[in-house]
This record gives sequence, C-alpha cells and structure tokens, in this order.
Amino acid sequence: MTEQSQVLLGANKTEKQLFLDPAMANRHGLITGATGTGKTVTLQVLAEAFSRLGVPVFSADVKGDLSGIARPGMPHKKITERLNRMGVTDHPFEGCPTLFWDIEGKTGHPIRTTISEMGPVLLANILELNDTQTGILHVAFAIADDQGLLLLDLKDLRSMLNWMAENRKKLASEYGNIASQSVSAIQRKLLVLREAGGDQFFGEPALSIQDLMHADFSGRGVVSLLDASSLYSNPKIYTTFLLWLLSELMEELPEQGDAPLPKLVFFFDEAHLLFKNSPKALIDRITQVVRLIRSKGVGIFFISQYPNDIPDEVLGQLGCRIQHALRAFTPKDQKAVRVAAQTFRQNPEIDTEETITSLGLGEALISTLDSRGTPTMVDWCLLAPPHSQIGPITTDEKSTLMDRSPIKGRYEIMLDRESAYERLGKREAELIKKRQEATAELEREKAASKAERQSSKSPRSRRQSPGEAFVKSIARSFGSQIGRTLVRGILGSLIGKKR
Repeated sequence: MTEQSQVLLGANKTEKQLFLDPAMANRHGLITGATGTGKTVTLQVLAEAFSRLGVPVFSADVKGDLSGIARPGMPHKKITERLNRMGVTDHPFEGCPTLFWDIEGKTGHPIRTTISEMGPVLLANILELNDTQTGILHVAFAIADDQGLLLLDLKDLRSMLNWMAENRKKLASEYGNIASQSVSAIQRKLLVLREAGGDQFFGEPALSIQDLMHADFSGRGVVSLLDASSLYSNPKIYTTFLLWLLSELMEELPEQGDAPLPKLVFFFDEAHLLFKNSPKALIDRITQVVRLIRSKGVGIFFISQYPNDIPDEVLGQLGCRIQHALRAFTPKDQKAVRVAAQTFRQNPEIDTEETITSLGLGEALISTLDSRGTPTMVDWCLLAPPHSQIGPITTDEKSTLMDRSPIKGRYEIMLDRESAYERLGKREAELIKKRQEATAELEREKAASKAERQSSKSPRSRRQSPGEAFVKSIARSFGSQIGRTLVRGILGSLIGKKR
C-alpha cells in the first residue's frame, strides 16, 4: 500500500514516518491523554485524513473546536518546523467538506430520532429507570407493536403509558402486572427529559443514516459534526444518542468484510460518559455493537482521558492506540499510567510508563495494526499538524456553510403525523361519546318508566256527571227520615218498573 493511501500520523525520533493502514480502521481505535495534551487536534488530523481518502466521518464536537476542519489552515513557523522535522514536503492547507448538526437546530441541521427507533433499552438508560420500570417500558413497546401504534415522540409514549394505566386490569392476563406507581414514575422522568430537550430530540423527520455517508463532487468524504456543547450538559442524552447511531449503522449497513477503506469512521469523544454508571445490559449492548459493526465497514475511535475509562471487553477490541501525556501526581494517577503502559505491545527501546508522563504537546505513544492485523510495537511519535484550521470558525462562516448545505431544509420542519397520541385520543373520544349516548339512553328509559308508573297510579277524573251529582245530592239527605223515605220511594218505583 502506498503512503498516499495511508493515514500519516507523524514521525518517530529517527524521522521514520508512522502510518495508520485505513484497511485496519474498522478494527477501531483509542485516543487517550490528559486535558490539554492535544487529543482534539489528533482527532482532527485523523478525520481530515480519512476525508481525503473519500471516507465519510462523524464526530461529536463537545468543545466547539472541531468546526475549524471546514476551513484551510494557515502557514505558521512552528508548523513548518514540524513538517521539516518529519520530512513532509507536501502539506497543502485545505478544509474538508463539512455538515453541521445540532439537536436544537440552532448551529446546525436538526438531528432527531423517534421513540420506536430508540427502543426500550436505550430509552431506559436515558431515563435511568430501575428494573421494574424498565420492564413496564418494554411492555409499552410490545403493546404498541401488537396494536399497530406508532411511538414517534414523547407525547406518544406518555399517551401509551396513560392508556396502559387505565386498562391495566384487562392487560394483566397477557402482559403481566402493570403497577400504576411504576407508570407514574416513568411519566415523571419523561417530564424531566422533555425539559432537557427531549421534545426536540424525539420526532420526525428522523435522521437518515445515508445523510452521514456522502462524498462531495471531488470525491472527498463529508465530515459530519454534531454540536454537543449544550448536549454535553445532559450526558445521558449525549451518549445514548451516539450509541443509538452506532446501532442504526450496524442494522442498516450491509456486510462488507475486509476492504481497503472503511465506509465510515466514527469518533466518540468523552467516551468515559458512555460507560460511567451504565448497567451491565447496556455494557453488553455496547460490546456487541463494537464487535459486530466492524463487519459493516465502520471504524470507531473512542476518545477519553484514561484507557481504563473503557471496559476491558471493549478495550480489547481497539486496535489503534494513541496515548498522549498523563500526569502522575497522585497514587490514582500513577496506577492509571501503569494501566495505560500495559495496554501497548512493549518496545525494548522505550520505557513506556516513564515516557507517558514526559510527553510534550503534540507528542504521543502510538501502536497500530499492520496489514496482518498484528499490533505494532509502541513507538514515540511527533504528530503531524492538521491541514485545516486549528480552532473554531466564526458564527458567520458557519452560517454561510449552512446556507450552502446540500441537505438544507430536509430536517428543519418538524412533522407530526398520526401516531399513538392521535389514535389513542380518538379511541378515548369515541369511548366518551358511547358513554354519553348510553347515559342519555338510560335517562330516556328512566323517564319513560317513571311516566308509565305515574300514569298507572293516577286517580279517575273528578269531574261529575249530572246523574252522579243528583245521586250524591240525595245521599246527603240520608240523615233525615224524609230523605230516607224519599229515597226508598224513588228506588222502589225504579225497581218496580224494572220488575
């Protein structure tokens, strides 16, 4: 493989240039070092090198420093001295084609996903649910799938949980007990997530993975930068989103096998946040993704301060190691330095542990994989300077690049199609209507029954006929002998006539 098709990392003390074979990039990598030792610049050098090879790159920009990759760098005396020391004669200053992304849509294209695509495992991690609450969340997704209800945004999930709580007795036989207390706890945490920007993060149009895998008209890979400066204050959202993105890449991309170039290189900055206080189920998920995604042609570089920030089951799968300086001021720091030194294939000419503590800015210890996949011996390296601008670009420069973006307008308008919220709302409206109709019918039946009872119990009309009035008038005279005689005479004459 020619040097032009490799990634230049720098040169060692004998001025021998050190390279990373891009065919080994899908064996992943690790960039570690104390704050201020140059990890971000190393990330920038790698990203622009892959871009020049036509490989798309995705990275979160935690501190806002990486946006300079979109602009050409400027000649500088120190850069010239370093290039001369490394024996590099061809170093054009140039930027990379860059797309800017931002969950809030302020400094880049809005980037979002749906509740269904996120899934219960990752969502439970964001919400920091316990085992019982996580089980309820799994039930919510199962019911939604069984009933064809789309869970796209937070209000869909809230409606689903409310419906489950109201119908928990009917659902218990098929899905198990649904405790109203657990549902209420999840609802409260969803409110917290909404306040942290969840309403903007979950919804449609969801990110299409293909929009991260473009090359420009010259064949250079597009660098996608996610503005994570505000997202970083919500580490659960930050890390879970990046993990979701890796999972989507693994599911959507076809198998590639060994290839001269990766399909995408993914940089996971502040990786310690991903593993800190994560449940075992999530660690297992991460380990599986890292192990399997290499066959899809995706390389992952984790960036953190110490190698032991990464679990051993993940650390063992990272083929390229770039170690910047570490400080050994405390016993804890000294232990971290020893661990870092032990992760390398030792070089008899280098005291790895001592060298780690004495590295200067722009220097690192490096071990990569050769063409057979075997780790090379660790070597001291003076890192190559970037071709692009070191430090962020201005707000006006970013706005200009945004206006020229090939995907401008694709994600800016949020959609709200019919999903669980609307369908469950219709069900509730129909149920209320039926209840009202049933209540009205019952009231009509009660009124009719009451009227019928009143009619059957009502007395005869008190209006008197002339004959009745005459007889009653005569009856009033029953008290006197004359009356009685008169009555007998009249009745007798009437009876006599009948006879």
